[in-house]
This record gives sequence, C-alpha cells and structure tokens, in this order.
Amino acid sequence: MAAMDAPQGYERIDLHTHSNCSDGALDPAELVALAAARQVQLLALTDHDTTAGCDAAGRACAAQGIDFLCAAELTALWRGHEIHIVGLRLDPAAPLLVAHLQGVLAQRIARIRAIGARLARCGLAGEAMAEAVLARPSQRAAVAAEWPALEPTIAAIGAAGGLAVLAHPHRLKVSAGTLAELCGQFRDAGGAGLEVSLAGMSPAAASRAAALARRFGLAGSCGSDFHLPGLPWRPLGRFAKLPEGIVPMPERLGLRPGFGVPPAAHAALAS
Repeated sequence: MAAMDAPQGYERIDLHTHSNCSDGALDPAELVALAAARQVQLLALTDHDTTAGCDAAGRACAAQGIDFLCAAELTALWRGHEIHIVGLRLDPAAPLLVAHLQGVLAQRIARIRAIGARLARCGLAGEAMAEAVLARPSQRAAVAAEWPALEPTIAAIGAAGGLAVLAHPHRLKVSAGTLAELCGQFRDAGGAGLEVSLAGMSPAAASRAAALARRFGLAGSCGSDFHLPGLPWRPLGRFAKLPEGIVPMPERLGLRPGFGVPPAAHAALAS
C-alpha cells in the first residue's frame, strides 16, 4: 500500500482487537458492526498468530465506511519472556509471514499434544482432562512454549509490508531498565511503534510508555485489546489523540481517512 500525502486526521481508532478467529467472542463481521456503532474510523483486526479473519473484517469495514488494516498479534520470546508484537498493514499472502504463522501454529499443536500426553500419564482423560487443563494442573503437565525470537518475528512482519508494534508494555513483569532494553532491541530490529494508549492502562503506565516511545523514536499506537462485549473497562475504540511529542501510528503508516473505503461506499454514506 502506497503512503498517503496527508496523514492522520482520525478521531477514534482501534489498532488492537480480537475476533473468534483467535480468542475473541465475536466473529469478524460482528466486531465490525460494533466498531461502527462505536464510531470507529480506523480498525485493525489483530488476532493471535493468524490473519484468518481479516478478509471478512475488511469486507465488512468497506461496507460500513471504516478504514481497515489487516493485522495480527504475533507471539515471540525475548530473554525467556513471552512478548506480543502487533503487525499492522500486513499482506496475508506474503510467503515469509505465511511460513512464520504456520510454524507458530505447528508449535501450538505440538504443545497441546504434549500437555495432553502428560495429563494422560497422570491418569486423566476425557472430561477430567479438560477440567484439569482449565484448572491449571500441577507442573507435571506443564510444557514450556517455544515461541519465535523477537528478530525473526519483526522480520516476518516487515516482509509482509507491515510495521511492528510492541503490545501492552505495561503488562510485562520486568524492571523499568529491562523494559527499556527490550524497547531498544525492538527498535534496532526494525520495530516501529509502542502501545501507549490501551484500555485499562493507568495514567502512570501510559506516561511511562510515552516516555519510552519518545526515548526510542517509536510511534504511539492505541487500541482496546477488545475480546468480548460487556466489559466496561475495555470498550472498543480509542480516541486517537496521544501525549505531546508522540508520532501517531496512522501517521507513521502514512494513512489518511478514507484510504481503504471504496468511492461507492463514501457516496452511499454521504447520501
């Protein structure tokens, strides 16, 4: 997608949402309908390690007059910590991205099977096994996740024409110094943005994230991390205004309102 001449201009956006193609409750069309009701102007569907819902979400957004970004929230590992990296404006058919997502899916399946085998050795099967999984059983059944490293994850996003955003930094259980090191390595590996406005983020956490974005020259992204309706602390849609000195992610992406909406849809909405 070519960069636009006049970026920004959005009032309400959401660059972090989930559908039932991963762990969300709504299907992509239902998610878009809610976004329209919430007057979201720019929406990204960021399901975990998949772009499966993006085609349906894109079509629904076009019908509603909402600009849409094909995206995904990719799982990675950094110094033993699971981190999430949102890839925005992805080409879902890009070979490196497809191979990356297929590898992650294969790892998830292998891990589930390994956990199941360990639970079976504990004498659990059928419904008892399912209940044990939901109850987080003893470490006898634990299987460590082996996610891709930070660098190849960002490379897969870049190869698909996207930009990488470090998701919800305030949730990482690391020291301030370690988080700064992560942000530095993230930028050096080609990372472009940091979530600085997220539903449920305290003012203090938002201030720390903004400081990191300024320090490392990362654009500011915002979203809800929406999974299901009815949670008052995580409503769909965020106001696009960011703290002073932060470049908005739509501007870094070179977007302007209306870039993804067919002219016919604009005419229908105006009539």
